[in-house]
Amino acid sequence: MKITSLAATLAASFLLASCAQDSLTGDVVSRSEAGQAQSVSFGRITAIRPVKIEGGSQGGTLLGGLAGGALGSNIGSGRTANTAGAIGGALLGGAVGSNAQQSMSSRKGEEIIFRLERGGSVAVVQEISPNEQFSIGDRVKVLSGGGRTRVTF
Repeated sequence: MKITSLAATLAASFLLASCAQDSLTGDVVSRSEAGQAQSVSFGRITAIRPVKIEGGSQGGTLLGGLAGGALGSNIGSGRTANTAGAIGGALLGGAVGSNAQQSMSSRKGEEIIFRLERGGSVAVVQEISPNEQFSIGDRVKVLSGGGRTRVTF
């Protein structure tokens, strides 16, 4: 029983810790972006639509599978029943862990389309920020560099 409760505790701890992800909003700068040059463009927003930014699921699958396997191995008596229970528990636990982590780590986002002042149009998807409420017609700046593009005022 000690292995079962340890596996469940580890799985729950990992799933909760995985929720603490870096922000994907336009008003938050990651540590790796600080001090790095970025190109700046200006434009006007022509369209905005809500999107869902999917969360990851790999860690939840792994830990759910471990916890499910540990729990399932206690089903029945005998080696065959324990092995079958462990396999079934791992499969079920992996599916449950994957879905749980994905739903906990998904975020509300928006696709912002804007026409650049220098010509052309660009679309950027980013997490919705309570600090920046965009509207069609707003003049915004677009910062790009280090593999990330973000829209801000």
